[in-house]
Amino acid sequence: MRHFINKIFLILTLIALSGCFHSNQEAQRWVLEPKGVTSFSLSKEGRFALISSTAYGIALWDLTQNKQLANFDFQDPDKNQVITSQISDNNRYAITATSQNFATWDLSWSQAEGLWSLSDGLIRDIDISNTGQKVLMALSNGKALFIDLGTGRRLEFLAHREKVNSVSLSPNGKYALSGGNDHTAFFWDTESGQIISHHRLKHRITRVALHRSGKFGFSADGDDNAVIWDLISGKQISTLKTTHRYTNFSAARFSDDGTQLATGTPSGHVALWESATGKNLGHWVAEEKQNKHPSSAVVYDVAIDPTGRVISGTSSGIAQAWLPEK
Repeated sequence: MRHFINKIFLILTLIALSGCFHSNQEAQRWVLEPKGVTSFSLSKEGRFALISSTAYGIALWDLTQNKQLANFDFQDPDKNQVITSQISDNNRYAITATSQNFATWDLSWSQAEGLWSLSDGLIRDIDISNTGQKVLMALSNGKALFIDLGTGRRLEFLAHREKVNSVSLSPNGKYALSGGNDHTAFFWDTESGQIISHHRLKHRITRVALHRSGKFGFSADGDDNAVIWDLISGKQISTLKTTHRYTNFSAARFSDDGTQLATGTPSGHVALWESATGKNLGHWVAEEKQNKHPSSAVVYDVAIDPTGRVISGTSSGIAQAWLPEK
């Protein structure tokens, strides 16, 4: 009996390892900054990458041409570390932020639009609209802050009772999704500040993502609870079929049609999911930073390109393309 059990265990182990090897084959790789980066953002189709490093500052890359398009130097005169960034849905603008100030950039002209400072909370996450004028920030003081840079209008969303960790802004800047340590994700109107719907999880929410048409929302906490929900009704559509390797998502993005969701984790895991069912369609492990101890590959951003490949950008300064399993 013991021999039989050991044989079954060996077969199951080989099957599992075979699946891992198959899933972990990359389709393409771009080494943008071998020394690593502090932030890494991808455009929605995975063509452009905006990275920031302590050595060279902020740079824009075209992954299709494998070419650096611009070097923006450092965000501020003190060379403070950029911790988060985002490219607008239409690829025209970008926003970068340290813990206490943020800058917007016109990518088509490769120039800065302005630098602003905050004094009432530390910045934890950011997003920007297609006009480059409307920005959204998650703050450590429990506020989600929306600013229209064109008019100077400022709206403090105060529904969260604790630290806000993640935000997502619709391309037109009219709707926002925010999630925080109070276990709640709120979908709200940036004109009025009115809550449209909300979804509550068991633990603090670490990542939210908004489908570009405003149909679906994604929220995940740090304990294997990751859900896709209807933003209008607040009702749950699916739960991702996760294991502990996916705990605490650091990146998430819906496909254009909303049928798929790509995610990344601080431990370097990249995955693709079916939105309607939460079924896993592929998982991969990103390349770690070379010759560095400890080695790491925090997934800062993910995207799905027009061919269906998942693109990931990590703290190792490397972008990779992954082919989903058929």
